Amino acid sequence: MSLNLACRSICRFVLPMIAGLATDALLAQAPTAPAPAASNPNVVAPAPTLNRIRDTGVVTLAHREASIPFSYLDANKRPIGYAMDLCMLVVDAIKRELKMPRLRVEYLSVTASNRIPAIAEGKADLECGSTTNNAARRKQVAFTITHYYAGAKLLTRADSNIQRLSDVRGRTIVSTRGTTPLAALRAAAEKGVISARIMEGKDHDESFAMLERGEADVFAMDDILLYSLRANSKEPQRWVIVGELMSVEPLSIMLRRNDPEFKRFVDTVLSRAMIDGEGTTLYNKWFTSAIPPKNINLNIPMAPLLRDQIRFPTDKVGDEIGG
Repeated sequence: MSLNLACRSICRFVLPMIAGLATDALLAQAPTAPAPAASNPNVVAPAPTLNRIRDTGVVTLAHREASIPFSYLDANKRPIGYAMDLCMLVVDAIKRELKMPRLRVEYLSVTASNRIPAIAEGKADLECGSTTNNAARRKQVAFTITHYYAGAKLLTRADSNIQRLSDVRGRTIVSTRGTTPLAALRAAAEKGVISARIMEGKDHDESFAMLERGEADVFAMDDILLYSLRANSKEPQRWVIVGELMSVEPLSIMLRRNDPEFKRFVDTVLSRAMIDGEGTTLYNKWFTSAIPPKNINLNIPMAPLLRDQIRFPTDKVGDEIGG
């Protein structure tokens, strides 16, 4: 093991522990006043999130309606999923920290295109979905520790003879508005790497519907979402997921920037859940067991990268550490 690799391994284990100890000390007494604006004295800085939640008696969770199994609606139109369960661990910790057992939880439905503004503008406290943590987005919002690693692949008809992205030349490919796979496709098209007509759906359901109707030959998206859509479709055997990984996507819960106290709080809650085994339990609940609404088992074993993340939780991703 090289010195750099050894340091990285040690840091991944030690830093979350240090953050947790610091957070325990910090949260022993919740902040009592909003932080002053740093740049313009005439601008009042937003109140720290924990203060605002305490004062309003409400915590707001942004959720998706069709990002199975991360965040979606059940038969009763109630938001459920792996990311929703992780967010509820944070909500329970907030109730204990603020001594507010009756803290009200409100839900805000968001899409791929408006989820970031919902957090940046303070409409929700946490975004519980399937959002990739990357450098561009960190200019607008903050991210907690990674809870899943996805890779963009292709969903197509079993008889399409498409095996990889290069096979889509001269054909039509769809992806979902506001997602990293769509951005990657457009960038590849601009550079001449691919030659295909690119379409966009407003959400994952619409993108898949365009594929079903024959308006597109391929749907490019995070592989886990493609597996979920296929498993819940009317004819799962009609569809195949193909191609090399177009990207590796570290998925995380979003929260507002410039509130380090709340981020440390959330990171500590999630890190402890992962190290204590609760993260693995939730993973098995949503990825290797039958899930609503059709009681279909996605049967996706945990990838080695996520196993390492659960042992040594971190919010660092490839574009931050040079990987």
